[in-house]
Amino acid sequence: MKVVVIGAVAAGPKAACRIKRLLPDAEVVMVDKDSIISYGACGIPYFISGDVPSLEELYSTNYHVIRDVEFFEKTKGVKVLPQTEATFIDRKKKEVTVKNLVTGKEEILSYDKLVIATGSTPFIPPIPGIEAEGVMTVVNMHDTQKIHNLIKRGEVESAVIIGGGAIGIEMAEALTDMWGVEVTIVEMMPQLLPKIVDYDISLMLKAQLEMHEVKVLCDAQVKEIKQDGNGRVKEVITTKGNLPADLVIVATGVRPNTKLAKEAGLLVSPQGIVVNRRLQTSDPDIYAGGDCIQNYCLITGKGMFMPSGALANRHGRVIGTNVAGGLELFEGIVRSFVIKVFDICVAKTGLSVEVAREEGFDAIPIMVVQLDRAHFYPTKQLMYLQLTVEKGTQRVLGVQAVGINGDAVVGKVNAVATMLKFQPRIDDLSIAEIAYAPPFGAAVDILNTAGNVAKNTLAGKNRTIGISEFLSIWQAREQSNYVFLDVREEADAKPFVERFSPFWLNIPQGEIREKLSEIPKDKNIIIICNTGMRSYEVQLVLDTAGIKNTLNLRGGIAALKMAGIDLLAE
Repeated sequence: MKVVVIGAVAAGPKAACRIKRLLPDAEVVMVDKDSIISYGACGIPYFISGDVPSLEELYSTNYHVIRDVEFFEKTKGVKVLPQTEATFIDRKKKEVTVKNLVTGKEEILSYDKLVIATGSTPFIPPIPGIEAEGVMTVVNMHDTQKIHNLIKRGEVESAVIIGGGAIGIEMAEALTDMWGVEVTIVEMMPQLLPKIVDYDISLMLKAQLEMHEVKVLCDAQVKEIKQDGNGRVKEVITTKGNLPADLVIVATGVRPNTKLAKEAGLLVSPQGIVVNRRLQTSDPDIYAGGDCIQNYCLITGKGMFMPSGALANRHGRVIGTNVAGGLELFEGIVRSFVIKVFDICVAKTGLSVEVAREEGFDAIPIMVVQLDRAHFYPTKQLMYLQLTVEKGTQRVLGVQAVGINGDAVVGKVNAVATMLKFQPRIDDLSIAEIAYAPPFGAAVDILNTAGNVAKNTLAGKNRTIGISEFLSIWQAREQSNYVFLDVREEADAKPFVERFSPFWLNIPQGEIREKLSEIPKDKNIIIICNTGMRSYEVQLVLDTAGIKNTLNLRGGIAALKMAGIDLLAE
């Protein structure tokens, strides 16, 4: 069997090596435009930050062997044509025309099976001056080395990152933490990580960046990039002011690289090359995987684009098995995501509330703030976890979490990720069996708590308000009909009462029943505690007393603080 693999970064090498393991006699040729192959692009920010000591680490094996042409040919039995571009696929003749980018020589490769793993290409917005020297993307090892060299030589004092997605945020941390560069992120949407996490969760991420002196401009657009007399970038003009810049990183997302597949007449959608569950294209002898394909979302039942190195490797194994005559299915994805941002971890799986509503689900947020270890264990930290729940069916559509202990955050999100394909309900979370020991979790796990809170919310017992809604009411408090009932102990509430009376009342939870007469009956009441649990119990007491015009602040004062909101600092 002759197999040609187009693309040698993640899905391609995985498929090629799998084929050779299953069919040692197969002739496998891998083609790539770059001179550096089989690298971990997701590690680029960590090389820039210094966490990864050398660029070669990103294209080495676990045993520190460089994954180059010689490695693949001698160790894996795969022939590699680097710096070679596939320019045309003749499906009738089952041939691929390739061109050596150094010599210009063309060659025709015949195939029995073809694998397309052409990845994605960066989206470059049409900004005047974007061609200036010092404006870069972060998509390959060469750009990465250039950025690293500029910084190491001390030529970068200020940087502007266009785009508040994962790469933009990771690069902001890398430049700030290791090199002390003055960094500004410019994001055209109202929040960071748009369409990935919800607005309230994004506020926590933004607060963490600003705490580490990264400037964040949301709802802002770059109008022009100014150059100096030598054609180098010197300033970025935005709708929210002008920013000095020695370096501009364009991190405005990527698009599936489907050009070759489209020209070959394969079925292609805006989300990528269309494949079936065996990862075959519309031509059964051509497979595709990695960033260039359209994935099937197991929650919405629709096609979606999902660039991910881990996902590409899973695609590659399935392709390799099937090319070799096996039968392995790739059912789809639930879109799991995680990012480290200075001292915190932000992770999610499934749909955010915003995206769920756009997809037609009647979705609501359920937020729980709880310790991620036993309350008596010394390394405990608060975790901020938000479910996306469909009201009618009580189906769990997704979860987002933020916390300092990243292992705990990822563990909870991954637990839900494995459940989502089975369309779990909130009851499934309430009774989920989670391994417990004080160093790793609480006796009542946060996922169990989230399921229980969701039940109480859907039953109408826990009527809540989120951070952004709370802020709107708070900022207009003098004109509104709201009071804020703080049920924490007097010492915690005293500064708020002194500053914001008569809008801020304090009746500790243990005194509520005996002081019901002090609660105004003609006002709407927002009940506040530290995490939202005591305030929920007070809400139940007030309901029993006939005082039902109440809302519980989701996540309480702790969530406000995590989002960078200090009411006393006004």
